[in-house]
Amino acid sequence: MAVLGIALAYLGFIGSAHSVPSPTSVGSELTLLYNNDLDRPNAPQHKSALLLSTRSDANAKAACAQLGETLLPINTTFFTTDLPPTLEYQVFQGAVPPTQEFWVASKGITCQVVDAQGRVSASSCLRELPALCSQSAGFQAAPETATSLTVHSQDLIITGFRDQLSFKFLGIPYADQPARWTYSTPYTGPTTINATQFGPSCVQTGTSGTSEECLFLNIWTPFIPENAATTPKSKLKAVIFWIHGGAFTSGSGADPTFDGGNFASRGDVVLITINYRLSTLGFLALDDGVTNGNFGLADQIQALEWVQQHVSAFGGDAERITIYGQSAGAASVRALMASPKAIGKFAAAIPSSNLAGDNYATTYSLYYTIPQEVSVAVEPILRETGCDNATDTLACLKAVDGNTLVNLPDVARYLVVDGTFLTSNGLPLNGSGPIANVHTLMGFMRDDGAAFIGYPTSDNVTAGLLGAFLPLTVENNSLFPVPTGPNATLDVFNLTARVTTDIEFRCLDQATAISAVKHNLLKSVWFYEFNRSYQTSPGFDPNFPVCDAPVDAEHPFGDPSKEYFKCHSGDLYYTFGNLPTATLPYRDADDLPFMQLTLDTWASFARTFNPNPDPAFLKARGLSGTAALIAKQSLWEPVTGANVNAKPLRVLQLPSFMDVFSEGAQCEFMSLPLDFFG
Repeated sequence: MAVLGIALAYLGFIGSAHSVPSPTSVGSELTLLYNNDLDRPNAPQHKSALLLSTRSDANAKAACAQLGETLLPINTTFFTTDLPPTLEYQVFQGAVPPTQEFWVASKGITCQVVDAQGRVSASSCLRELPALCSQSAGFQAAPETATSLTVHSQDLIITGFRDQLSFKFLGIPYADQPARWTYSTPYTGPTTINATQFGPSCVQTGTSGTSEECLFLNIWTPFIPENAATTPKSKLKAVIFWIHGGAFTSGSGADPTFDGGNFASRGDVVLITINYRLSTLGFLALDDGVTNGNFGLADQIQALEWVQQHVSAFGGDAERITIYGQSAGAASVRALMASPKAIGKFAAAIPSSNLAGDNYATTYSLYYTIPQEVSVAVEPILRETGCDNATDTLACLKAVDGNTLVNLPDVARYLVVDGTFLTSNGLPLNGSGPIANVHTLMGFMRDDGAAFIGYPTSDNVTAGLLGAFLPLTVENNSLFPVPTGPNATLDVFNLTARVTTDIEFRCLDQATAISAVKHNLLKSVWFYEFNRSYQTSPGFDPNFPVCDAPVDAEHPFGDPSKEYFKCHSGDLYYTFGNLPTATLPYRDADDLPFMQLTLDTWASFARTFNPNPDPAFLKARGLSGTAALIAKQSLWEPVTGANVNAKPLRVLQLPSFMDVFSEGAQCEFMSLPLDFFG
């Protein structure tokens, strides 16, 4: 009933679908112009505008009014600073000529225009010109009838809204509600959809308001075409399809860390986030020949298929979809790269901090058979639910409350080889099976493994290794020397964090890139290591405060220039451009420029499949900060057969630089060599 309830709520929000404008009713494509420097504390001081296609001055005034706006009022500061880069970018894209003028607010009875440099002049009212409307919705503004917009896609009528940064369509159902432990199918519900609020997150521990009716996606876009079928492909935007992490047991596409407004407005891409079923509700597999698992993975593919079919109506190019995920989201990306059901549905992939190797990381990249999952997870679940003696195991489990299932001591959270969605026990990097031949950007945090072990309780190395489930052969080993700092317990943690990062991230992620290049499996491979981080909070800050920059009198929020552990998830605020938060301010003068550079790099990869931002693009957009930074550092080079033994790794910091794949001897010692995949 949740989908029906959301559809009915549409009437309470907007009254009538006919009262909400659409590109068709306005007679124009719509572009939201915002000169986004990512500096959130100053965002409310900036303005944005709406760009409409060519029309008369009178028609422009009427169209702006239909959007609840006016022709753009003259504002000397705005016209001098923020507006010109947004118009120059239209010139750069070839959407308008360099001499183009645009309707703005009249002065009395005199019609006025502005050019791409922000110069205002009088003009004949009889001309036909593109128009600039005001854009009154504020930063992170809530949905209102006055700022709503309806998009038509096939038989769907979807109403979203805008804020200062982008057009937003939240809580769109992409699948019919599946019966528990059946595969999701394309959405066939009410065709009139209110997309102004996030849908509920999927059932998980520690989060209220969750539901088993949770298969929703969210869209942020800077551009809405009037008619997607006739819009030139050159106007459509690259698409980033985000898959959240959370150990396959938690997470949501509604997490504010992943808000897509900055990606849309600064990166000029369409950003989409999704929900997918989690924990035992998403990944249960039984040996009954029917309940074959991977339901959450199938949800991701169903969402991807919805995007392929509908994203052009939201300004996105279905042939330029980059799937991007972190942690379990990265494992999802890797699985989709191996899935016959997903191959061909995306053009690029970004698996960030993919877990691969030993200990906790094993099952994220090495998939169980169904009998293995039954042994490891299902049999304990059956005992814990009292279903172990049931005549009909599946029926018994279906009768258990979903919240109870995800809160059991044991849960099913594993990808499995089901023969349909996954046909091999891992990504076949030796060319022995299907793999998506796509552009790939991948990497990890310098100290990714520090999040997955406990902090030692003493300075005893043996105890520290045992506590982290690490091989004792590491002790007194010249490959793994224990640091000799002033804090002996921290020295032990330095050792255990290093080894864990190697065996759970670094060794096999580097081996993935090496094997992919050796066998020519991917169109391109770009590899990174983050050496700057900012932990998400509230959220994920393990072993506090080791993953946080050290605090001193001059740096009350931390000094990133000093040593600290660059931990799992510490990249997310930077890639999404969503610092600072209410509780996490800038720590130094580099947090903002590094965030600008990082988002520009990720968006460049989505747009062009090359993470090096085009200097001409940066100039046209007025992104002078990033332009200055990349001018001071070397280009990011892809991993190739020629440089794989030289410097194929990009160290991301200020300035960034190329370096060698590290810990080769250490990986070899732990039986995870850089040629692990052949």
